[in-house]
Amino acid sequence: MAFDVARIRGLFPALGDGWIHLDGSAGMLVPEQVASAVSTAMRAPVSGPGGVFPASQRAESIVTAARRAVADLAGADPDAVVLGPSATVLLNRLVDTLSDTWTLGDEVVVSRLDEQANVAPWLRAAKRVGGTVRWGEIDIETCELPAWQYEQLVGARTKAVSVTCASGSVGTRPDVATVVEIAKRAGALVVVDATYAAPFVPLDLAALGADVLVLSAQAWGGPAVGALVFRDRRLLDRIPAVALDPHAVGPERLELGPHAYPLLAGLVASIDYLADLDDAASGSRRERLLTSLGSAKSYQAGLLAQLSTDLRSLLNVMVIGDATRRIPALAFTVADTKAAGVARHLASHNVCAFADEGATGVFASLGVGEVGGAVRIGLAHYTNVFEINQLVNLLQDLPSS
Repeated sequence: MAFDVARIRGLFPALGDGWIHLDGSAGMLVPEQVASAVSTAMRAPVSGPGGVFPASQRAESIVTAARRAVADLAGADPDAVVLGPSATVLLNRLVDTLSDTWTLGDEVVVSRLDEQANVAPWLRAAKRVGGTVRWGEIDIETCELPAWQYEQLVGARTKAVSVTCASGSVGTRPDVATVVEIAKRAGALVVVDATYAAPFVPLDLAALGADVLVLSAQAWGGPAVGALVFRDRRLLDRIPAVALDPHAVGPERLELGPHAYPLLAGLVASIDYLADLDDAASGSRRERLLTSLGSAKSYQAGLLAQLSTDLRSLLNVMVIGDATRRIPALAFTVADTKAAGVARHLASHNVCAFADEGATGVFASLGVGEVGGAVRIGLAHYTNVFEINQLVNLLQDLPSS
């Protein structure tokens, strides 16, 4: 494996701003090749699909390339990839169509580990039809999401199970495969949000067994584009269509209006960037993705282990959770100091980190708001040991409030 973080840092012009970017949970910085792909596509003549002239054919080729790139990332069929303006928009669209067939008393299962954007559409849909929402609870000590509880949560009336592949808040990677297995025995549809996992963990939708995978390209430095990836494209033909074109088939049934073609060109470039994280990777794009993301996973695991150990050595810092399987994201609180104050202190020394008040999501379940919120740290492919050390040193020198 050849994960050269110095080479990777050279791909990001924005790193020249003099700041340490530990805000990866909100999306990574944009690699130069992605920005170039978007700007190049914006300069080229691109029309709507369906024409016999070059500008129209260019639009069709961009969409086709984007579906293939996402399929390579997820280990899926390009004809089962739905593209749209964001993962949030697409998930809401999917839930609205699915819930058209629900009736009073039907159930959905969501989890306390998920981000609010993953939970809210299901809550609204259940409320609209008089359905029941069941919650997968987290272990407040480790922030694990025990899979065994789904044996009691999933039943004959369960229509859908929604769960994250990884938490962008505390880093936990739950045992999704077991959750999927339990849900499938009951005949429930399983929707898995792989947004935070995708930049760090090789994905294989066929092996995972979920029905739908949700992705947001911004998570790995791509443009503002989302995707729904279906394990079986035939499911697309069985759910109600939302397309304006009455003749739409396959993924187009869940797509509205014209695509943002330059952004889709950037999406392809961003997945190519992921495939080349390991400069020793070879073979097809799918093969290079598996190798590169495996290398990224190993590199980030070492970085996260160092950060977690160093933070736990500070007497005034409490790291939230200690899950066995993780992505490089974590959160912590500082004794006698609100998270907002910690974030301001870090920003005054050119370190980017978010403060979360703890009003929603996993932090609300943990009662983090009662201690002034939590500071969220998200590592990225370009994060290095120096930046980790700077964060720890700044926390060690944090003035008492």
